[in-house]
Amino acid sequence: MPEPTVPRLEISKLTRRYGGRAVVEDLSLSVPPGQVTCLLGPSGCGKSTTLRMVAGVETPDAGEIRVDGALICANGQGLPPEQRRIGLMFQDFALFPHLSVADNVAFGLSGAKDAQGRRVAELLDRVGLGQYGAKYPHELSGGEQQRVALARALAPNPSIMLMDEPFSGLDNRLRDGIRDETIDILREQGAAVLLVTHEPEEAMRMADEIALMRAGRIVQKGAPYNIYNAPVDRDCMAFFSDVNVLTGRVHGALTETAFGQFFTPGVPDGDEVEIVIRPQHIKIDFDRNGRGPNPTMAEGTAVRGVVQRARFMGNESLVEFRMDHDGSVMRATVPNVFLPNPGNALWLMIRRDKCFLFPKRDLQSRIE
Repeated sequence: MPEPTVPRLEISKLTRRYGGRAVVEDLSLSVPPGQVTCLLGPSGCGKSTTLRMVAGVETPDAGEIRVDGALICANGQGLPPEQRRIGLMFQDFALFPHLSVADNVAFGLSGAKDAQGRRVAELLDRVGLGQYGAKYPHELSGGEQQRVALARALAPNPSIMLMDEPFSGLDNRLRDGIRDETIDILREQGAAVLLVTHEPEEAMRMADEIALMRAGRIVQKGAPYNIYNAPVDRDCMAFFSDVNVLTGRVHGALTETAFGQFFTPGVPDGDEVEIVIRPQHIKIDFDRNGRGPNPTMAEGTAVRGVVQRARFMGNESLVEFRMDHDGSVMRATVPNVFLPNPGNALWLMIRRDKCFLFPKRDLQSRIE
């Protein structure tokens, strides 16, 4: 039986406090070779502080950091950044303006000059800038500067690459292509990548694993598909998209709402629950239009709402409804060819198989 692979990066119970307030608390994470793990969360949740502690530019109050099984930080003591074999890429590319592209890439290299030159030429060719070695940073576009920063970070052949929103300064036309090229190169190098972003779309596109952070802790961790389709609570679900929320109280494993009864198994009678659904799973019931046969448990009840606004979003339209039964606002995304006028009354239904139940006592289950 093969031995398990040692994580390239392993973080155990990492904690950092400022003035008695925990910015990162009891955080544990491991990243194997060739994997991209994304720390995702809102500003101030501790993502960048975690990255700085791994890099060695900030000292943790507690916890351990290991690289390829070797302990590099423990009990507030650790190796200096230059001895950790960790590459860094940040939002600010931090290229030296007085150095040429080739000299920027060679800055962190040691050894014979001819060996350095071969390594620089190899990396510039790899990032598509083989003819740019003699140029200076101010002569390059933002996308080209980002590639130089990548080549410089890769030059010492780091086993780990830390990336703190390195693509946020690029325009949308360039961003997707450069992100994909960067990740391809890093995977080929076998580096473990720890990426920080506050954009769910970027995390879903780039990461093999997402660690969703809140208030200094990881609240959910897993593959993008699993994080999106099995959120642990309402806030995790809402971080990836708008949500609509129905509330009710459980009686006999059922919760009564304006949209009909929902099965809520495993929740004690009297507990209040939230039934949460994304806008793309709200269905406009054109056929029934509020009339027709009595609804079944499977199809639910159509509920009338009045269009408040409708916005064309490219691939779809986002429609906001003021619901007749309680005055709440519900949002639905519909094909972009449909753009109803404000004031129109329409009937909405909910896809039961796409709803999530979040009891307020911190248990969670999927409505079947």
